[in-house]
Amino acid sequence: MHTFTLQDERVSQATAVPDLFLDYYMPSANGEFVKVYLYLLRAAGCREVSVSLSSIADFFFCTETDVVRALKYWEKTGILALSFDAGGIVTNIRLLPLKVPGQVQTAPKQEAALKTAAVTTEPSSASPKTVLAKEALKPKQLSSSRIQALKENEEIRQLLFLSEQYLGRTLSPADVNRLLYFYDELHFSAELLEYLVEYCVSKGSTSLHYLEKVGIAWHEAGITTVEMAKQETTTYNRKYFPILKAFGIRNRNPIPKEIADMDRWLNDYGFSQELIAEACARTIAQTGQPSFSYAEGILSKWKSQNVRSLQDIQALDEQHRKNQKTASRDSSSQKPVSNRFNNFHQREYDYEKLEQQLLNQ
Repeated sequence: MHTFTLQDERVSQATAVPDLFLDYYMPSANGEFVKVYLYLLRAAGCREVSVSLSSIADFFFCTETDVVRALKYWEKTGILALSFDAGGIVTNIRLLPLKVPGQVQTAPKQEAALKTAAVTTEPSSASPKTVLAKEALKPKQLSSSRIQALKENEEIRQLLFLSEQYLGRTLSPADVNRLLYFYDELHFSAELLEYLVEYCVSKGSTSLHYLEKVGIAWHEAGITTVEMAKQETTTYNRKYFPILKAFGIRNRNPIPKEIADMDRWLNDYGFSQELIAEACARTIAQTGQPSFSYAEGILSKWKSQNVRSLQDIQALDEQHRKNQKTASRDSSSQKPVSNRFNNFHQREYDYEKLEQQLLNQ
């Protein structure tokens, strides 16, 4: 394989974007929110830039409210912290270290205690397959001698060459280690690894972090052949992407929280794609944006009402309209009649006595 020298003679400054942000936070975020975070990264690396809500809003031709909405979104994800004054105005923004969403961060003392416990604890009764799956969650570094020995295999050389063609770049030593870990430790065939790279690139990602996540998921699912992987990805697409499409979400894979929600709707609730799509449509109509939590509220209510078809939903809608009409009619009938003449004391007359008086005149 021919190598070449890459030199960087650019004089302009560059802004480093963390891989964790690209792999875990950006795919599920609104594009406008991503712009604001990238702007903050740019500003944090340049002392000459003064930052204010108005300057960010002017830069992106949006309102200050839009900027605050983006900042609060990123604060909720845990990658920045905001401070406010008594009037609710943002006074300080702190960019926080990024971590894999859902990963528990362990304090140094706790970590040391856990390591000690791991050494002194009796061997686990878990099966070898379970132990291997847990270890696979964090690929280990292969020795340089082992990597060199694997590279002498023609099958491996071909795999690395094809991977570079798919990814469009030269593999770094860390990239090579990731691929060879799957081959040497998890016993992926070269053919399966090639399909893994091809599949990830087809999904729009050339990140080896993403490839690692997909590969580990395949391993834990017991996938050992290309045919099994194709069956898994077909099932994956058939299950999740119609729901994402109903939400108007395209060109990205679902994040773990969204997958958990969709699995609950499909498996626990037992709803069809048609019913879930209807819930998604109602969510968009009500909120103006995709919201898995709002759709969960709709679907959990339908579950409690034993909804099994669109006809059941139509019947519930009709009953709801009738209940509203009845409530409105009852409210109108109970409302007191407002009449300004009712404020006067009504006189009482003895009409027979008045008639007799008239006759006697």
